[in-house]
Amino acid sequence: MTGENEMNFLKSTLMSITAMSTMLILPNTSNAENNKPRARDIGLQIGTIAPGKYNAITDVAGVKVGHYTVNIGDDIRTGVTAIIPSDHDMYKYPVPAWIHVGNGYGKLIGETQVREFGQIETPIILVCTLCVWTAAEALKDWQLAKPGEGQHTLNPVVGETNDSRVNNMWSADSARPEYVVKALEAAKSGPVEEGSVGAGRGTQAFGWKGGIGTSSRVLPKSLGGYTVGVLVQTNFGGDLIMNGAPVGRELGQYSYKTQLEEARQGITPMDGGSMMMVVATDAPILSRNLDRLAKRAMMGIARTGSVANNSSGDYVIAFSTNKDVRRDRGASEPVPSKTLNNASMSPLFQAVVEAIQESVYNAMLKAETVTSSRGTLEAIDVEKVKVIIKKYNVTDYDQKLSPVGSN
Repeated sequence: MTGENEMNFLKSTLMSITAMSTMLILPNTSNAENNKPRARDIGLQIGTIAPGKYNAITDVAGVKVGHYTVNIGDDIRTGVTAIIPSDHDMYKYPVPAWIHVGNGYGKLIGETQVREFGQIETPIILVCTLCVWTAAEALKDWQLAKPGEGQHTLNPVVGETNDSRVNNMWSADSARPEYVVKALEAAKSGPVEEGSVGAGRGTQAFGWKGGIGTSSRVLPKSLGGYTVGVLVQTNFGGDLIMNGAPVGRELGQYSYKTQLEEARQGITPMDGGSMMMVVATDAPILSRNLDRLAKRAMMGIARTGSVANNSSGDYVIAFSTNKDVRRDRGASEPVPSKTLNNASMSPLFQAVVEAIQESVYNAMLKAETVTSSRGTLEAIDVEKVKVIIKKYNVTDYDQKLSPVGSN
């Protein structure tokens, strides 16, 4: 081979390798490989109600979560997260549900039918903003391929947040049907991956890297013994507060920082980004009280420092997995439902507020820095966070405060 031919061969080989690398989809990163801490690992105990075994939405029996994380070339940093409420035939027996719109700047497919009928008949998919239509098609095809499901019509539920800070969401590589199928196929019970995974791959929180977070609460038997589990896809702004400690201010990152410190005029700050919240419970409640439960989730993100900015699409999808409140969609006779009354809802309200607050912290603490040609989202410095929360004496409440249930 001559020198010129050898050089051409090397160039051709390099071009082939480069082309292949731009199509490489890196595998999901599991929590087993991510040794970053969750909130409780650094002494942040949120509220008074105990979490479940996994402190995750999957503590609600039957709920499964799957992620598919996508890294392609130098500008695709995105993914899909799938939440499957149950393995039963959800088309024949939809689960009671509701969607609360805290601030409606977003694209949430399937919302109107859920709010009309008070039911969900498909899994829930979370993706990037311009990925929702592809994801809805993929979820529809996946569901229709299952025998007996959706023979008449189907209402896929797909939510989103905008990850364009590090992801080219306009590219076809950000939205492919196979990503949705992979996330659905990966769905499982047990521990849930958090941080920069799945639909949280390219998202932020309070200006730092955010992502997927989850948490749960289990009521004592005297209050019904029910479980509430939540999962969030963070992508919103504000002033980060952890158990009352002004972490964002201490670290010099908060809303309108330039305007407040230097009084500059004519600058429009970036104030949004959206927040998807999924709330699951095994309490026997129908859509009316699921609506009330979903509204309280907004109080959870308020505790973390969010004010639901103008351009932040803040949505809560709540559902009950309890078999006593499922109804055969084809039933022609009245269907009795054994449901909780209004007076029994307050403990569930507290549970969802605490779990949402903790899930945001988990998302941020578990997140890893993500970089692309579009920019970088830096993970929050966990060591600095530890110093701040200890400074404000907001850690280790189980040791500092009276034990729960004591006089």
